Amino acid sequence: MEPSRDDDAVVDLLDVILRDGVILQADVIVTVADVPLVGINLRAAIAGMATMTDYGYFEEWDDEARRRVVPDDERTEQPSATLGDDRRGAR
Repeated sequence: MEPSRDDDAVVDLLDVILRDGVILQADVIVTVADVPLVGINLRAAIAGMATMTDYGYFEEWDDEARRRVVPDDERTEQPSATLGDDRRGAR
């Protein structure tokens, strides 16, 4: 039996990470001659922006980024209906 190579594995992994997200947690202690010098506590959340905002991360950043692209007055305005657009009564 020969090992096979799946070229789509990296793409599939990236798709799952962006869609579902990954939490990484690591504790590292750097020592020299049995003397601890540096302690590192790392926690990282990796996911697509849609997943991050669904879980409450980066909400302020997302709101600010959207405000820069579309000003508040344009987002809150409702398009006005014209006479030709109201088809509920037309038969």
